[in-house]
This record gives sequence, C-alpha cells and structure tokens, in this order.
Amino acid sequence: MSESAFTWSLLLIVLVLNALISIYGIVYRRSLVKKLISLTMLSDTVFVVFIMIGYRLVYPSIPPILVELTPENLEYVKQHGVDPLPQALVLTGIVIGMAVNALIAFGIIQAYRLKGTTDARRLVEAVSEEVPEE
Repeated sequence: MSESAFTWSLLLIVLVLNALISIYGIVYRRSLVKKLISLTMLSDTVFVVFIMIGYRLVYPSIPPILVELTPENLEYVKQHGVDPLPQALVLTGIVIGMAVNALIAFGIIQAYRLKGTTDARRLVEAVSEEVPEE
C-alpha cells in the first residue's frame, strides 16, 4: 500500500469515526449545548468530506485557472486541476451553518434564562406542565 493511499484511508476512517461520535452526541446527550457542539462537529466533518471529493490525487494539484487558452494548458488543467464546486459549496455551507448555530445558541440561552436548565428532557417536562389540558 502506498503512503498516499494509507493517508487517505486513515483520514477516511477518522472522518467516519468523527461522524459517528457526533451523531451519538446529537441523539443521546441531554444537554442542548452538547447537542449543538455535536451538530457543529458533524457539519465540519461533512465539509471535509466534500473537500476530499473535489481533491485530485495527482501531483501537482493546481487551481483550475487557465492563463492561456491552448490545448496543452487545457489538458494540463483538466488532469491536475481541483474541482472548485465542492469548495464553493463548503464556503456556502459554512456561512449558513454559522447562522443556524447562532440561532440555535440564542434559543438555548433563552431556554436557560426562562427555565434554568439546558437539559432537553427537563425542558420538555417544564413546557408540558405549562400547556393546559383540554
């Protein structure tokens, strides 16, 4: 096995492990703060996977910029250029994720101010006690 293949395999294993840990945190942790941290970890893991998809395993990897439009340059960029679409999607995802995380953090802070806890089960119990039964 080559060194490059070993490195990519190790990175893939670490990313899968990180995704599983973050999904565990989202599903099984009671604290909303821990759920938010796990959600952020999962989104960052997905972003790294997207970047890996667009990366080429050839040396040298270059940005997809054509200085002159000649058949040789076009072929060279086609073989060695990285795909810019995943990079653009990741940048967009980072901005959207930051806004969503800020909104969720605001909701957690408000829940703590009103109910004095960030435990999801206690918050559900507190809200269900306030709702009048018909």
